[in-house]
Amino acid sequence: MVEVSVAKLGLDSSSRSYVVILQEKGGSRLLPIWIGQPEAESIVMEMNGVKAPRPLTHDLCKRLIEGLGGALRRIQITRVENNTYYAELHIQRGDQLYEIDARPSDSIAIALRLEAPIFAQDDLLHDITLEERDEESADSSIAAESQAQLEQLRMSAEQLKTYLQQMRPEDFGKFRL
Repeated sequence: MVEVSVAKLGLDSSSRSYVVILQEKGGSRLLPIWIGQPEAESIVMEMNGVKAPRPLTHDLCKRLIEGLGGALRRIQITRVENNTYYAELHIQRGDQLYEIDARPSDSIAIALRLEAPIFAQDDLLHDITLEERDEESADSSIAAESQAQLEQLRMSAEQLKTYLQQMRPEDFGKFRL
């Protein structure tokens, strides 16, 4: 297993699907995982410190883990089968360690909320070239613009959804496999 972190959240212009891109810590290999819009929104909200007025699904998972006396020790992205990625939540409660099957997108959103490390199976990581906009990285641009707008508007979850739907693919950056 290799420790990774969320490097980017992008929009695949060919499939119009969101992609979370994980990068190995201290390295350049990447793992792109196509995810759904709700999970992308949840990841963006957590990365930008946006709190919904009521707990969303991943916030609820965090509260359940903590409320039951558990701690998320790590998540692991373990394999891919038929273009479907698999992950596990490793939750410790007392002396017991529970390995819970989960989707990587949900696992990442929960790990970000609980500040738990993210690991991926070594053979899932690849050397992939990411194309950036010339003036600055799309990720930094999105983060800065999003943070300013989110702080100013105090967006609700529905407003954030609308905001993300109106973003252009070039706002996210491009990548090639």
